[in-house]
Amino acid sequence: MRTRAVILAGGEGRRLGTLTSKRAKPAVPFAGKYRIIDFTLSNCSNSNISDVIVLAQYHPHSLIDHVRTGGPWDLNRESKAGVRVLTPFKTRSDSNWYTGTADAVQQNIDFIKRDHPDLILVLSGDHIYKMDYTKLIQFHLEHQAEVTIAATRVPINHASRFGILEVDEDLRVRSFVEKPILPPSNLANMGVYLFNADLLDHAIREDNMKTASSHDFGKDILPHLIQSGTSAFAYPFQNYWMDVGTIDSYWQAHMDLLNQPSLLDLNDRSWVIHTRTEERPPVKIEKGATIHDSLICDGCVIQSGAVIEHSVLSPGVVVKTGSVIKESVLLTDTTIGNGVFIRRAIIDKKVIIGENAKIGSIENNAPTIFPIVGKNSHIPAWTIIDPGGIIGTDVFEDDFITKHITSDLFIEKVNFLEFRNAEMSATYARG
Repeated sequence: MRTRAVILAGGEGRRLGTLTSKRAKPAVPFAGKYRIIDFTLSNCSNSNISDVIVLAQYHPHSLIDHVRTGGPWDLNRESKAGVRVLTPFKTRSDSNWYTGTADAVQQNIDFIKRDHPDLILVLSGDHIYKMDYTKLIQFHLEHQAEVTIAATRVPINHASRFGILEVDEDLRVRSFVEKPILPPSNLANMGVYLFNADLLDHAIREDNMKTASSHDFGKDILPHLIQSGTSAFAYPFQNYWMDVGTIDSYWQAHMDLLNQPSLLDLNDRSWVIHTRTEERPPVKIEKGATIHDSLICDGCVIQSGAVIEHSVLSPGVVVKTGSVIKESVLLTDTTIGNGVFIRRAIIDKKVIIGENAKIGSIENNAPTIFPIVGKNSHIPAWTIIDPGGIIGTDVFEDDFITKHITSDLFIEKVNFLEFRNAEMSATYARG
């Protein structure tokens, strides 16, 4: 049975705030050296699925540059397979931006069906997990399923965030409800679907004719198939899985890596997470620096007297003398000045933090409302950013209207074409 994987990577990711203002959600850096989509691509590679299509849309450039032909994941080893990245395109017939996950597949169905694969594996490009898809395929064939939905148990108080399945003792799906207010169970849809190719083709073409449909797998396609008696089964997955579509879950997934033992083992040589990397010098840790329970990537420099606790430092991060970083995520090539304190914060790429700035709460029981600093921004010395304060992308020192950023402030660059008043600050704050 020939399987083709289709990775949905077009999400705008608004709930990730400034982290996705200039990049697609699957291209957001994760765990220091990776991108979020690396986990799905590596699952395909490790499952010997080398025929992969990535459907991109929102800010696709960094994603396309990262994936290319799939070399780091060994997905370009077959002349008729490899990775192909597809974006929305215009034809003589009506076509537009993808309106839903199923619409993304429908607009590219002719490419997806090319060469007649038997099975179509539909995957999300923004989840953190390790799964052997060959076991899913075996389960699908053994149960003579037409569609198989990977599912995992979640805390019942979080179940309303997911599509929820009800199954019988044979794992046949009896109902599927997308994000119910009162969840009937805690068995959650993982966004991993294995379809018989003919069924998928028929289902999305039929759904495309429905004007009232949102053209989404979870909201429309799967509930309709189950109600119409399609042979649908739930594949039980019991290992680590996290949808990192929110700031809270993005931060928590990083903290999960730092647990003892880690909830997701990145050192497992039997299931390597591959990525596209650049050469960096070794980590430099100066005498007197202290590091506990952290991930420190190549090219980082930790100067004397700096303290790093339960944090993730991406390649090229520099932490200068006397600075303290706790329970935080710092992305590539960020520089932390002397005497800075950062706690429970997310700092994007190429940020410069001025000396003696304070970001986050100094309290041990700090609230989990994360301050965020966007890509390429420069934070002035002695600035205070409270939990929940947000700095947008490309904000510079002259742009600040205050050095105390509270939780109700979002500081961002002003568009000078719209704001020509010389007396106005170069930035504005809004609640």
